[in-house]
Amino acid sequence: MTTGNDGFFTGYSARTPENLRPFLSFLAALVIAGGALVSFGLATHQGDAGAGGFDWDAGPQSVIGVLETQPYPVIHARPSKVFPSGHTYLLSGDGKRGVQSETHLFDGVLVEAGGFVVKRGTLDMLLVNSSDSLKRAGTVAAERPPAPVDLGRWRIQGEICDGKCYAGAMRPGIGLAHKACANLCVIGGVPPVLVTASPVAGASFFLLSDGEGKALDGRILDSVAVLIEAVGRIERRGDLHVFKLDPSTLKVARR
Repeated sequence: MTTGNDGFFTGYSARTPENLRPFLSFLAALVIAGGALVSFGLATHQGDAGAGGFDWDAGPQSVIGVLETQPYPVIHARPSKVFPSGHTYLLSGDGKRGVQSETHLFDGVLVEAGGFVVKRGTLDMLLVNSSDSLKRAGTVAAERPPAPVDLGRWRIQGEICDGKCYAGAMRPGIGLAHKACANLCVIGGVPPVLVTASPVAGASFFLLSDGEGKALDGRILDSVAVLIEAVGRIERRGDLHVFKLDPSTLKVARR
């Protein structure tokens, strides 16, 4: 038993010993500088998120053109000041879903569609929020979609992405970390696109279909978000390029 004025024992000195202060100050500065350098290095080595995003400045937009439902819904818009030769918009709904149920009665019909546009480079996707945003603008025979032009058989390397997130609805919208999200979008009917590292036949992205020009559905899920190689025919429809890939040739590309 202890008596007297024994102080509370803390187990450490309340003051840093004078001879350790320079060393500890240097060590603290070194740790802080090292952490800053590591953070900078990680940030600078992240992949480019791209220049895509919502065209909020334009507000809700209205597009008039001929609708095609295969392989995925698109609108071949009439010529405008921005696109004097016309322009093709991919279509999607809100969330992770396509608009197949809203558009299946409008194949080959002149329609007016409203919604916000998400864009990246030459890829423009109109987000149609509901069936009320889509209506007839003329008769079936009033206008026709652009005739497809066969550009031949190609072997292409690139990454399969869902067109909505790649265009900028989510950043960066590419890469292995985005695979689950991209697959959910593709399963929901969002148009998949093949993004190439460099232009092929004048295009850097391609709407995907199978060899018959139909939707690929679940046949590409294992190949999404990785560098792949596939063989197929390229078809130009207006200013949109479609890659009609042969699913049997789809494989992970060698780096």
